[in-house]
Amino acid sequence: MNARTPAVARKPKIGLVAGGLGAYWPQFPDLLPQLRRSAERVTERMREFDAEVVDVGFISDAQEGAVAAEKLRAADCDLIVGFLTTYMTATMLVPIAQRSGAPVLLINLQPTEAMDHASFDTGAWLAYCGACPLPEMANAFERVGVPFRSVSGYLEDQRAWDRIGRWIRAAGVRSVLRHGRHGLMGHLYPGMYDVSTDLTMVTGNLGGHVEVLEFDDLRVRVQQVKDDEAEAKLAETREVFELADSVVEEDLAWAARVAVGLDRLVADFDLDSLAYYHRGLDGEIHEKLGAGMILGSSLLTARGVPAAGEYELRTSLAMLICDRFGAGGSFTELQALNFRDAVVEMGHDGPGHLAISERRPLLRGLGVYHGKRGWGVSVEFDVRHGPVTLVGLGQTRDGRYRIVASEGEVVGGPLLRIGNTTSRVDFGCDPGEWTDAWSASGVAHHWALATGRLLPELRALADLTGLELVEVAA
Repeated sequence: MNARTPAVARKPKIGLVAGGLGAYWPQFPDLLPQLRRSAERVTERMREFDAEVVDVGFISDAQEGAVAAEKLRAADCDLIVGFLTTYMTATMLVPIAQRSGAPVLLINLQPTEAMDHASFDTGAWLAYCGACPLPEMANAFERVGVPFRSVSGYLEDQRAWDRIGRWIRAAGVRSVLRHGRHGLMGHLYPGMYDVSTDLTMVTGNLGGHVEVLEFDDLRVRVQQVKDDEAEAKLAETREVFELADSVVEEDLAWAARVAVGLDRLVADFDLDSLAYYHRGLDGEIHEKLGAGMILGSSLLTARGVPAAGEYELRTSLAMLICDRFGAGGSFTELQALNFRDAVVEMGHDGPGHLAISERRPLLRGLGVYHGKRGWGVSVEFDVRHGPVTLVGLGQTRDGRYRIVASEGEVVGGPLLRIGNTTSRVDFGCDPGEWTDAWSASGVAHHWALATGRLLPELRALADLTGLELVEVAA
């Protein structure tokens, strides 16, 4: 049985309503047909996003707005998009914003870039008047306690659609967090205060469910792995990885068997993410399982089910956020500062996000895992060169979560060859000053390293979730 992949993950449900002031229709007979055509075009563009669109049609007065509000409330949407085609009163949209229980985005997209002033009459102008009610909506939303956000542009304005898409993607990530199932297996790495997580706070801050797992849940599934399943996983491994001469065949075969067991565990518990750690003792089965996790966890992460070691639940959640933004997200911590080359070297031993590797990832055999029990195969690569974003989930003293992020660039150069993921990140400033600023942000000592510049997406996600976003730049 294979783990669930992003291709079949829950898509965000986007509610869509368009509207204008019904008093105009008898006065300007050509206006409503034009506005309906604009609304149809918006619906077409909305359906191009990877989302389920619930279109409740066009409203012309407060009564129709109330009916639309009930339909959207029943649909349980992740984001409501209100299209202001012309002037409309706040009474038409406030009930929708209040009753839906979902964040609301208002869009003002006039037909073209500008009016033809020489030929336009009042009716033609009114088709361009979607900006007029925006301040009214903002004022009314503030007074009734509904957060306000909007995008203004014109129907074929790609910049506006890029911004709309950013809100839809953020709504999708919010949905994954609200409905997600996150596995936590084993126990805390002894002494890591920053890693310890109050499970109630995960649900309190993000929603979702934390499934508490035992390593025995993995043990029984590994024991059930058939030889042909293990051979298939070995074949997959040899296709994905380059194998160093240090890899011991017995260790590789065990890691493949554990990987099949992990696939079953994720499928059986319907997990969106997994964090794990077990210390073990004297080579017993739980120690061997913990030591055999790296291969399977890396393959899972590349398939969209982030898996992080050291019991790092908040980092597996940060990795999930990055992955659902299409940016990967590899388990990362500080390794060393390189003042000669003005880069910060960061990565981690154990699992990495294979899908964002700069090169074909390497499996290296290790006789000892530093700081951990056991031995076996470990993953080695650096993240794809170019712009990257660090994303961590910090926690304040009162239990509130905050997103901590910083943008930089992964550059080439010498790397350690010790079975770790390692990336050289240039933040455009002194490595020591950046490290001090990053550490002071309240982030834990692990985070996700993702490709691309994610701050605009993270700002949208912070807005929709109510989380604080801390942007770090030295």
